[in-house]
Amino acid sequence: MTDKKKHKVITLMGPTASGKTALAIELVKNHDCEIISVDSALIYQQMDVGSAKPDAAELAEAPHRLIDLIDPIDSYSAADFRRDALIQIEEIISRGKTPLLVGGTMMYFKALIEGLSPLPAADVAIRAQIAAEADTLGWQALHDQLKSIDPVSAERIHPNDPQRLARALEVFRISGKSLTELTKTKLDAFPYEAVQFAIAPNDRKVLHKAIETRFMSMLGQGFVEEVKNLKARGDLHLDLPSMRCVGYRQCWQHLDGEFDYETMVEKAIVATRQLAKRQLTWLRGWPDLIWLESGAESNLATVMRYSR
Repeated sequence: MTDKKKHKVITLMGPTASGKTALAIELVKNHDCEIISVDSALIYQQMDVGSAKPDAAELAEAPHRLIDLIDPIDSYSAADFRRDALIQIEEIISRGKTPLLVGGTMMYFKALIEGLSPLPAADVAIRAQIAAEADTLGWQALHDQLKSIDPVSAERIHPNDPQRLARALEVFRISGKSLTELTKTKLDAFPYEAVQFAIAPNDRKVLHKAIETRFMSMLGQGFVEEVKNLKARGDLHLDLPSMRCVGYRQCWQHLDGEFDYETMVEKAIVATRQLAKRQLTWLRGWPDLIWLESGAESNLATVMRYSR
């Protein structure tokens, strides 16, 4: 049996619009890598423009695994990602190439590298009970409940994040233990040597400008039409994880008449900046990271030097 720890796996993390894809494509050209996407928006079919999915030319140059996996009505967990990513990593290594995991979904990276906690399976009856309480009392009241039983999770989970809030309450009601307590135990650590990089501009204003420029480009590429087509299906709604992706929610609300086009643009850009801020907060506490400056000519050489 081969020692998996002898095989290196490169991870390239970073906030949205930091230049991850461009650098990853350069690595594919120069380092015999194959890309595995670590992005909770790219998993969805029919969501191409607003998720900044690599275009046909980029995918021809550097194919991405784990994109276009599921329909927007379906769900996909960190556990699903870990299972699928490990399969793809093994397959890439078996052909003598280096897996390159690229994206900004930190929960996926965390599940992959640290392993998953032994959390209880979903309980339909308890979920329905929590949903009924939310309808009657409001999500803020349920967030107050969470604060009393698990203040650490309550600090991390926003009252306007019903999916994660409901899951934290569900875990406690099923097991009698808080999410924080249960997640202290990890199973199945990552079986490979991970060489971990993060890319971001040193100046936050540069990132903010890149986010704005990219969103305006998305609008020019037909993003509003993309969301119109998703709405026209009739089976999607704003409570789905897919429609909570930044940009999609704001555009959907605009199409529902909640606010005008200019307000939609402003809200989408602000939401994307807030996402980038959360991603950077995760990364600042991430161990063993090698930092890269967005756009630096030395990035390719740096990654290749550490990854040999």
